[in-house]
Amino acid sequence: MFFLITAAFAAGIPWVEVRTIFSDLLPADDPFVQTFKDHPGFGNPLTVTIMVKRTDGETIYNQETLQKVWDLTRDIDLTPGVNHDAILSITTEKARYAEATPQGINMVPLMGDKVPNNPETLASFHQRVERSPAARKYLVSQDGTATLINAAFHEHLLEYDTVFEEARRLARQAEDENHEVHLVGQPMLTGWVYQLQGQTYAIFGITLLLLVLALVGYMRNVAGVTVPVVVSLVAAIWGFGLIGWISSTIEPLLMIVPLLLVARSFSHCVQFTERFYEIFEHVPDKVKAAEITMGVMLAPSILGIITDALGIVFIGLAPIPAMQRFALFAGFWAICLIPTGVILISILLSYLPSPRNIADIVGERGTEKGVHRIQRKLLESMSVLVHGRPALVTGVVVLGLSVGAIYTALQIEIGNPTEGSNLLWDESAFNTGVRAVNDHFPGVNSLEIILDSKDDDSSVRTARTAEAYRVMKEIQLSTEKGAGENALPARETRSFADFMEQGNRLYSGGDPKWLPVDPTDRAVNGAAMAISFGQNPENFSQVSDFKFQNSTVSLYYRDNKQKTVDGALAAGRQAVETVGEEHDEFTVRLASGTIALQEAMNSVVERYHWFILVLLASAIFMIATFAYRSPVAALIVLIPVVLANFYLTATMQLLGIGLDINSVMVAVLGVGVGIDYGFYLLSRICEEFTAQDHHWERALTTAMTTTGKAIMFTAAIMLVGILPWYFLSDLKFTADMGLLLAAIMLINMVLALIVLPLLIWFIKPKFVAREDLIVGESVDLSEFEQIHEQRAVADATPQTV
Repeated sequence: MFFLITAAFAAGIPWVEVRTIFSDLLPADDPFVQTFKDHPGFGNPLTVTIMVKRTDGETIYNQETLQKVWDLTRDIDLTPGVNHDAILSITTEKARYAEATPQGINMVPLMGDKVPNNPETLASFHQRVERSPAARKYLVSQDGTATLINAAFHEHLLEYDTVFEEARRLARQAEDENHEVHLVGQPMLTGWVYQLQGQTYAIFGITLLLLVLALVGYMRNVAGVTVPVVVSLVAAIWGFGLIGWISSTIEPLLMIVPLLLVARSFSHCVQFTERFYEIFEHVPDKVKAAEITMGVMLAPSILGIITDALGIVFIGLAPIPAMQRFALFAGFWAICLIPTGVILISILLSYLPSPRNIADIVGERGTEKGVHRIQRKLLESMSVLVHGRPALVTGVVVLGLSVGAIYTALQIEIGNPTEGSNLLWDESAFNTGVRAVNDHFPGVNSLEIILDSKDDDSSVRTARTAEAYRVMKEIQLSTEKGAGENALPARETRSFADFMEQGNRLYSGGDPKWLPVDPTDRAVNGAAMAISFGQNPENFSQVSDFKFQNSTVSLYYRDNKQKTVDGALAAGRQAVETVGEEHDEFTVRLASGTIALQEAMNSVVERYHWFILVLLASAIFMIATFAYRSPVAALIVLIPVVLANFYLTATMQLLGIGLDINSVMVAVLGVGVGIDYGFYLLSRICEEFTAQDHHWERALTTAMTTTGKAIMFTAAIMLVGILPWYFLSDLKFTADMGLLLAAIMLINMVLALIVLPLLIWFIKPKFVAREDLIVGESVDLSEFEQIHEQRAVADATPQTV
């Protein structure tokens, strides 16, 4: 039956798709996300920004550089999925300057239909750029050594790997000893994740190989190695097969979680197998030993697996489609560990060859060999710390460390902690490019304050009205000053009002004193008509829509760190409060752009991180109370788990790992690791307390040197398998998650083996002695030993026929 079910799921694996859907990473219920979806063209994050930089001290005003910009602009326009109407550089028709003629204001492209090729035309082009404020600020750097090309993409047509490869190919062609080309933008960032996927999978392969080798060195028998591998493989096939059959996608960055699920599977299998060995040593009948082991391990295994699955399922409560799909995938995988990690493992152990080195692994004290003897000695030393007089000192130390961990954890930064992206190393090409663009231009991150027209009539030009002009200028003035508490001034601002002022200036003789427009409908409409009459409305697409109904005020910032996001939004809110939200013809909406979308994702993490943890803790409390028939037992299990979460968050803070939608899932899943350890250890303590005639010290020591040994081993092998990530991965996120997973294993192991027994010693709960628990049931093997001895004697006695 297991073979048939696995084959059915395996048939769906070819349809598994690992890819990023940008809109699915955004919280569906956030007002900023709704604003972005209503006006995707304003501050479109799906834009590739190309910066061409002269490296020899010369400016871009030479034929060689301009030819490169010309070629890059036209070549990127051939990339699949590009929005042809949203390509902007100094060589496109949209980059224009205004000149006054006897017939009125004439908007002329900065560059004609060819690249200037002599000193006169180059000088003329330079003059036109200087007379175009928009080009001088946003397309050409102040020192004249760098220029930008912006190419926006349609999300439904965007293939990140194709765009990434094509953009890099064009950049390599353009670079030489005098020019460097930088590529930034969300499509390029995701492209780097795609590019490094092959390396990431290779590192995962190395990790799995190290895990298997560690199993071989630890178990040294066929069953001990085969069982964890087969059980983990079957559960993985079921999980990936489901995703293939339902045609769901998996976010590439979240592929880190399946490895944690493999670790959970290994942990369950090692616990189960070692207990099987203990029983098989007394009952040398594989089928009977497997049956007894299944009866003993059924309850704690299922409890641990259910809490793992609940932690994953609760992640799906966050209103982010990518997280919800992943909760279905990983949650189903976790649930699959019940049939595979309880039933299938029992079947395998009953069929696989009988181990010959059981005494080396789980023998009586002094008979173990190698690492098993080292573990026993170490655990016996640790057990001394959790009972008797040393327990008081241990308790004080744990309390002090915990207070420090809680304080540090509360300082954790939400969101992106670096300039650029914390997915990649600081010296990566992407982050280097982000810093280069920020050094020469207003910034790669924008906050968009939208003037949303209330009238759908295409003949109504809301963006051209006097009220819209007044509101745009007031917003710009307010945000440039950074008025308001904690407000961060924008590095630059831009709106359609800026274009209207240029038209008004030229129409009035060119004197800069005519930049402000007379705030009357007639004057404002005249200035707008002067600048836009006869022009393609797409030339103003970055500040207004095609019909001049909706418009935006763009505020530019250097990065999207949480401090910057908070300051930008404070400035934006103050500006909106100043001008008012509701107007006769439009509504002022805050906000869109990369800053607003970053805040939308950060707010989900901030809101749901603690909510999910509280929900999971509540579920654990109810499950543990039911299993041990005591709320005291639930508290004993929960305290190490809650402390582990604070220790883990403090570790993230110390390592500089921000809490975002990717890392928060790993952090929440870390709770499941600790609760598994807690259930197994507490159940064994209950069992040993009865077996050891209610002697607390012997019960704690025996539990720690048996079940605790499996806990220590699973944590140790994950450390060995995961730590190489930090040194091998070019994707900083993978390296950081490697450290995080290692911290999860180490922290939960130490707290399970120290804090839980410590609590038992101090509280000495009555539930431990109960005999009606569904966990911690004692197994009297003497009866089976007698039966086995009688059979052996009978087999050896000659029969009289």
